[in-house]
Amino acid sequence: MLTYVWAQDKNGTIGKNGGLPWHLPADMHHFQKLTTGHAMLAGRTTFESFGRPLPHRKNMVLTSHPKKDFPDNVTVFNTPNSFLKYADAHPDDKICIVGGAQIFKLFLPYVDFLCRTVINGTFDGDTKMPKIDYSKFELVKAVNGQPDQKNHYAYRFETYRRI
Repeated sequence: MLTYVWAQDKNGTIGKNGGLPWHLPADMHHFQKLTTGHAMLAGRTTFESFGRPLPHRKNMVLTSHPKKDFPDNVTVFNTPNSFLKYADAHPDDKICIVGGAQIFKLFLPYVDFLCRTVINGTFDGDTKMPKIDYSKFELVKAVNGQPDQKNHYAYRFETYRRI
């Protein structure tokens, strides 16, 4: 079961200089809750932005740089097809795909769930979320969050299921 997990601003911006253009602790907690205990696929740049393999997850990377060194506890796929074969062999496992934009674009035909955080703001960024045809998904859950001392922006956690 493939699940996208990402945050974006109102204009679809998802990144800047290999990181996030905002600081929203509620979203970091949400990301952790959604991915902990599951497999998680990232592109090389996104994985490197974490600074280390994230704990309590099966860390996986899709990269076209086969000679790049990754920690021993990271599973590396060098082609999208090799990852899809892995996913097909583990149909009952939740696999969270966490970016970046090219990874999201590659696996859009195969994704089962979308877990999107929409931040009520616009940010300067260099990476946008690829277009998703939401008519192929149904919204199954939405939770609004309000600004507070730690979270300076309103936000909405949304979960969609492919129909």
